[in-house]
Amino acid sequence: MNKIIAAILFLVVSINVDAQQNNRQKIFSVNDFGAVGDGLTDDAAAIQKAMDACTAAGGGTVLFTAPFVYMSGPLQLRSNVELHLQGGAKLLANPDEKIYTKSAFRENPGEGTMWLSGENISNFSITGTGEINGNGISFMGAELEDSYELKPFNVLDPRPHVLTIINGKNIRIHDAKIGNSAYWTIHLVGCNDVVISGITLLNSLKVRNSDGIDVDHSKNVRISDCYIESGDDCICLKNRREYEEFGRCENITVTNCTMTSRSCAIKIGSENMDTIRQVLFNNCIIKKSNRGVGIQNRDEGVVMDVVFSNMIIEGHLFSDVWWGKAEPIYITAYRRAKINHKDANWRFPKGATEGKVGVVKNISFSNIKCYSENGVYVSAESSDKIQGIVFDQVDVFIDKTTTVPGGVYDRRPCAVDGFVKGSTSGFYFDTATNIMLRNCSVQWGENRQSYFNEAIEQHNTEGVKLISFTGKPALKK
Repeated sequence: MNKIIAAILFLVVSINVDAQQNNRQKIFSVNDFGAVGDGLTDDAAAIQKAMDACTAAGGGTVLFTAPFVYMSGPLQLRSNVELHLQGGAKLLANPDEKIYTKSAFRENPGEGTMWLSGENISNFSITGTGEINGNGISFMGAELEDSYELKPFNVLDPRPHVLTIINGKNIRIHDAKIGNSAYWTIHLVGCNDVVISGITLLNSLKVRNSDGIDVDHSKNVRISDCYIESGDDCICLKNRREYEEFGRCENITVTNCTMTSRSCAIKIGSENMDTIRQVLFNNCIIKKSNRGVGIQNRDEGVVMDVVFSNMIIEGHLFSDVWWGKAEPIYITAYRRAKINHKDANWRFPKGATEGKVGVVKNISFSNIKCYSENGVYVSAESSDKIQGIVFDQVDVFIDKTTTVPGGVYDRRPCAVDGFVKGSTSGFYFDTATNIMLRNCSVQWGENRQSYFNEAIEQHNTEGVKLISFTGKPALKK
């Protein structure tokens, strides 16, 4: 009996030892593949070898150890790979713009390139408390008062997007610090089953086009517990024409996030050639943003069945370099402008010289507190383009807090006037159908301007219903 027990114990120990050895074999340290980690040497070849070896072995962890700084040029991400950055480790984009040659938008070369990218990958993750740094300032021109100049380019804009995943499945990004991007930071194209949680995403508030997370033609995406600062949109849902084969963007949830943007913290659009539907934003704080929540439909696609709830929105005005005019909530539907622009041929359907705009409908805002220099703005080119909007317990407080001129609404990019002068009202409705305000209120601060106007201002609207509304005009009449 003792011999049998001893044999069993020996077998258990052997299995455990084998398992530990197998686990050790699943860790692929980039240092073991030749990475220097001095912040000066390009370690791309070594890092790529580590990822290739990892996926060839059936999967595992590619390890970036502290306190090293791994400078790298473009990398091709692989399936069944976990990129793990230890606390104190940094993956830094090579600042040499000549090495970035792969367009982020296929045949459209005018909107940046790829740094970390993967196509048709699955079971990929980024973990750890280290940092992925896009070295964005290195790609900028001169620093201005509220932005950086953009360097001129001929055909290909060399500014790299930090992370681009196309047709990815089972993608996970947890806890890491990621940012300092020269263009978009995280771009999810045609992805399915994505979780982004607990990340800190910090871009310079002076870098234009520095979006935080762009969810493009993707489905079943969950974003939670993130802190995001971006010069451009923090979280944006869209359907770009370059990737139209991936279909609609749907089943998206965003919860417990804090955001700051010089443009729009949460945006749906403006690129939308398909459908964006079944979307939920809940428990979010927006601080010091030019625009809080924006639905900006400019193409033929539809936006429908979207819920925004339990939010605090704080906004104020910035210069015209940035999009928005301090609207805490913004819903517009206008055809895109015909412009002579670097990517104009990609803005309209193939062969078309002008576009159409789809409908925005069944949008709900609940328990939202707004503090800004402007009010809620809803506007469309015709009354059938925006319909079925509900504001429930939406409280708007308006006061002048900057020296930037107000009394303007920003409808860019559209085929009619981009900037529209008008009075600032708590809720400004222009050409829309079936809007309900329930238990909403408007209050005015002490620094009231001559263009501050009504609690509710309407132009060419149908079916506006008020239930238990509180608010008065800003100035005595």
